[in-house]
Amino acid sequence: MSNEPGGIVGEFLSLKASTDADVLAMQCGDFYEFFADDAELVADELDLKVSQKSSHGSTYPMAGVPLSELTPYLKALVERGFRVAVAEQYETDDGHARRIERVVSPGTVVDPDGSAARYLAAVEEVDGAYGVAFAEVTTGRFRAAAVDSADDVRAELHRFAPVEILPGPGVREDDALLAAFRDDTDAHLTLHETEAFAPGRARHRLREQFGRETLDAVGLVADAAVAAAGAVLHYVDETGVGVLASMTRLGTLDPGGRVALDATTQRNLELTETMGGDRDGTLLDTLDHTETAAGSRLLREWVTRPRRDRAEIERRHDAVAAFASAALARDRLLDELDGAADLERLAARATSGSADPRDLAAVRDALGRLPRLASAIEGTELADSPVADVLARPDQSAARGLHDELDEALAADPPGTVTEGGILARGYDEELDELVAEYEEAERWLDTLADREKRQHGLSHVTVDRNTTDGYYIQVGRSVADGVPEHYREIKTLKNSKRFVTDELEDRERTVLRLEEARGDLEYELFRELRERVVEHAELLQDVGRTLAELDALASLAEHAATNDWVRPDLSDGGELVIEAGRHPVVERTTDFVPNDLRLDRDRGFLVVTGPNMSGKSTYMRQCALIVLLAQVGSFVPADAARVPLVDGVFTRVGALDELAQGRSTFMVEMQELSNILHSATEESLVILDEVGRGTATYDGISIAWAATEYLHNEVRAKTLFATHYHELTALAEHLPRVENVHVAAEERDGGVTFLRRVRDGPTDRSYGVHVADLAGVPGPVVDRAGDVLDRLRDEKAIEARGSAGGSDRGDGVTKQTVFDLGSGQFRGSASADGGGAKPLDPATESVLEELKGTDVNEVPPVELMATVQEWRERLEE
Repeated sequence: MSNEPGGIVGEFLSLKASTDADVLAMQCGDFYEFFADDAELVADELDLKVSQKSSHGSTYPMAGVPLSELTPYLKALVERGFRVAVAEQYETDDGHARRIERVVSPGTVVDPDGSAARYLAAVEEVDGAYGVAFAEVTTGRFRAAAVDSADDVRAELHRFAPVEILPGPGVREDDALLAAFRDDTDAHLTLHETEAFAPGRARHRLREQFGRETLDAVGLVADAAVAAAGAVLHYVDETGVGVLASMTRLGTLDPGGRVALDATTQRNLELTETMGGDRDGTLLDTLDHTETAAGSRLLREWVTRPRRDRAEIERRHDAVAAFASAALARDRLLDELDGAADLERLAARATSGSADPRDLAAVRDALGRLPRLASAIEGTELADSPVADVLARPDQSAARGLHDELDEALAADPPGTVTEGGILARGYDEELDELVAEYEEAERWLDTLADREKRQHGLSHVTVDRNTTDGYYIQVGRSVADGVPEHYREIKTLKNSKRFVTDELEDRERTVLRLEEARGDLEYELFRELRERVVEHAELLQDVGRTLAELDALASLAEHAATNDWVRPDLSDGGELVIEAGRHPVVERTTDFVPNDLRLDRDRGFLVVTGPNMSGKSTYMRQCALIVLLAQVGSFVPADAARVPLVDGVFTRVGALDELAQGRSTFMVEMQELSNILHSATEESLVILDEVGRGTATYDGISIAWAATEYLHNEVRAKTLFATHYHELTALAEHLPRVENVHVAAEERDGGVTFLRRVRDGPTDRSYGVHVADLAGVPGPVVDRAGDVLDRLRDEKAIEARGSAGGSDRGDGVTKQTVFDLGSGQFRGSASADGGGAKPLDPATESVLEELKGTDVNEVPPVELMATVQEWRERLEE
């Protein structure tokens, strides 16, 4: 005999065993219930109360949420990386049964309220080539492409920031790439079935979804890209979220038409996330004054994927210029956009069958904004600008028709669920109106029954009410209950009252229940038909949604430009990059910023940037990169004037953090980033290097930096800014024709240093490192001693290695001195502190001196050298 539980718990466990989801939510009447281990899991994760359910002699944990509140709980679970199966209840001849209708994963949750995109990604490798695909199921966006390398895969993942990744069978064998997925993203990795990635099967599925000729039309032909895209479609279909109908367009990543921004560059420039992982303080946070979730999402896409298409960039510049010069019209338009629903996401909810009456009302209200937006720009400077072209892009007639149909059908403020009634407006359906009229007449009879009974029978304390146990009843206070008429039948006695029914009341109750059921069934059927008509217009909703988002994003760029005195950049034909009084777009908001100029052209294409630490070299270089990027976003830029070339990529190497957990030191990371730049940058790229070779011995570092400079200058020929503390590199300006020196000026007065933040031509004469140590709060004795050592090093004078006060630790009161030869990079000579002749040395001291003579400081990393010197000192003190 089986020990398996029966009943609801048994049905739950059976359904759970049939799915590979982590959690099962099973509908039981008006609730979704979780049992056994799932109940304890969701209780811990979502702070739900756990009760107990008895089944066939055993007790099981149970937790539940109301039907109408499942979505936020689903979202919370999938954001924690769980895949949740949802089993819906349906009627059978024997009562109720359940079946799994969908599986919700991090990449397939349909959330109309969140502003951030939630991309589902797939990555596959076929014969050494990589394919990537990205789908946003809440908006229907779908993109796929072939990319050249694993680094390009990582760059696209960083750009799209997917919440779930499906690694294909070709990728699963690459442990390094899988580790990179985990390190670079917070995405949940899902191992989807291998067959879904088969190129032939994937190509067939894509043609079914988007049309037979679409793959060739958009250039999606590589097997790896087709496999990734097909796997995404298969996964979305298998999860049963029902949003495939909203995926009507297949787009590519268009790498040839975008500015290459690898993951390192996006991180270093803090485009969407600071080094500390925050949104505050990023370029996107600075620019984002949008009024809608869709506008904010589009602006993020523009910032992380700047264009190379001159016509599109200039169209955006024209629109931003028009918005910037028409402040009143811009404000009116933004007022109309404020609170507009996210139509792309609502279209996806409609196609998935999860859109409720309020969702359709939001569609109605969003479509109704189009004519008001047109009125906002009519008769203003915007009427003859690209802004009007953007607004006119959707099918106005179709949008007006769908709006009018929804406006006629829906109540002004419909309920949030389809079971409450009151969804549809009067006059929309004659049969429904008749049912509603009958129902309201029955309700009026019931509402006035208590007063009639009081008057007719002389009763007091009479009420008429309804509950699920007793149905409709007449309640009379116990003090007058004995005086009720004979046709009252008592059904319940309470402490202070009694409840009665009559034949007429029961008849009216049957009428009300019949009308409620008939009205609910008809209204639900009419609502479903209305929702299907919205689904038929999913592509229209996507068009209108993108239009509203684009207007919002353009107005946001204009708002920031007008408020912060940004200017429209000129797009240069000859490759010149000329910036007058440029500023850092983020830093200028929080400090009294000192602007600087920049000029890079064919004769002056490589700037060696020197200057003290903390003087502003990194800010200067980053602001130059951000101005170039902003220009190709379509934005105005923070400068008095700017002439910007169309670059094909921006590459940066700015500092590095140890990645010891991955077995990569600071220097290894630095060299890998440098390698990527030297391999990837072209003559049309912009390269920003902030220190190269600092993680190894001095002469090793100088050699690497020198060779990299020559290679970038002679072979790559990219426009380059290279900040360095190796003053030896400034000599390259005398030998390489396109190399120039600039420096961030500092001024020394009364023993102190003032950083002027001004960039001037020529190399700096010194680094002021000791002064920076003083500014940083290093103890005074250390700063003073460092200054003394620095002076003696410069003059090639002997430096004494000081012991305790008076040299008492040595016992002889003498301190040893040595001279560091800057030319050879070695210590030489030995002298006494009093300048007298050499004294006989004990064997231990001679041993240290011999080791010192045999040490080549050029070959020993600084940290190791410091440890060795400390060891020598301890031996000498002994």
